[in-house]
Amino acid sequence: MASNKEEVKVYGLVESPFVTRVEIALKLKGVEYKYEEEKVGNLSDTLKKYNPVYKKVPVFVHNDMPISESLVILEYIDETWKQNPILPSDPYKRALARFWSNFIDDKVITPLFYFSV
Repeated sequence: MASNKEEVKVYGLVESPFVTRVEIALKLKGVEYKYEEEKVGNLSDTLKKYNPVYKKVPVFVHNDMPISESLVILEYIDETWKQNPILPSDPYKRALARFWSNFIDDKVITPLFYFSV
C-alpha cells in the first residue's frame, strides 16, 4: 500500500515511447514524481546501478526500490495506486490487454524505435 511520504523517480529519455507510457500512467494515477533525464550513449551510474541487467530506460524508483521494464512498471503502478485503474479487473480482459501490450512492443514499437535510431 502506498504511504503518505513517498519518493517516486523516473529515469528516462524524452524520445523513448517506453518512458512516455510510464509517465502517462503516473499522470493518470495522479502520482507526483521526479524525472531524471538520461543521455543517449552515456547513461548515468545511478541508472546502471538500478538496472544492472539491461542498463536501459525506463527505470522507476519508488522509495528507493527500482523496477525496470515499462510493462512491469505499469503493473506495479496499477497495483500500488488503486485510483484510476489502468488494467481491467476481469482476469480474461486483463490477460488480453497484456497480450496486446506485448504484441505492440515486440512487433510495432521496438522495430520502429530501432529503425529510427
